[in-house]
Amino acid sequence: MNQRILPPTYFIVLLILLIGTHFVFPIISIVPPPYAYLGAIPVIFGIVMNVWADCLFKKRKTTVKPYEIPTSLITSSPFNISRHPMYCGMAGILFGTAIILGSITAFIFPIAFMALMEINFIPQEEKNMSEKFGTKYADYKKKVRRWI
Repeated sequence: MNQRILPPTYFIVLLILLIGTHFVFPIISIVPPPYAYLGAIPVIFGIVMNVWADCLFKKRKTTVKPYEIPTSLITSSPFNISRHPMYCGMAGILFGTAIILGSITAFIFPIAFMALMEINFIPQEEKNMSEKFGTKYADYKKKVRRWI
């Protein structure tokens, strides 16, 4: 069986590292309270995006796993905002947490998450979508951005 590390694992590891690094190396605080509490907005946005997209995947009975071939092209709801709303949501949670914690070191991890998704998952997913849905996916890509 081919076991691959999936995006939620990267997200959880980076979230733990983000929080841990903040407390071990809080080099410079760049977002002081009460402004830091505004980080709750991207955290809530991220949670909503993930739950909403996951519900649509389940409703349409298509895979959420990036290496599997999808059976359905979803272009509505959060997929009108981003071609990858779950990655966008996870990045939002990481950015929001970094804002809440306020230290500059915390901002490394949302950027790392986005880079990892860009390198490890998005190219394969978009290739699979292009092969499966052809011009329908090409048209969708012209209308909706990859992230936001």
